[in-house]
Amino acid sequence: MITVTFNCSDNLICGFTISGHSGFSDEGSDIVCAAVSSAAYMTANTITEILHISADVTENDGFMSLSLSKGEAEKSAVVLDGLRLHLTALSEQYTKYIKVKISEV
Repeated sequence: MITVTFNCSDNLICGFTISGHSGFSDEGSDIVCAAVSSAAYMTANTITEILHISADVTENDGFMSLSLSKGEAEKSAVVLDGLRLHLTALSEQYTKYIKVKISEV
């Protein structure tokens, strides 16, 4: 199962952690994993490369995290809210494969 945790402070997303594998299908043909990965990379790249906002991004096989200061999180709010909306919708469609959590920090 893929677990997505959005780290929030005062209703503002300050980062996220995505870990695990969905197990929906074999590696290379897993549409759930591909959807989550694509959305996460697009979000991280939009924040760092398009908006030029400083973020701490870590990635490994089956793991990605992104962390922002509160000021940078405010500048990235629309992008991060879009990721939350997208991944929440996926988790409702693929309940056995994705879990989305909100963590107050």
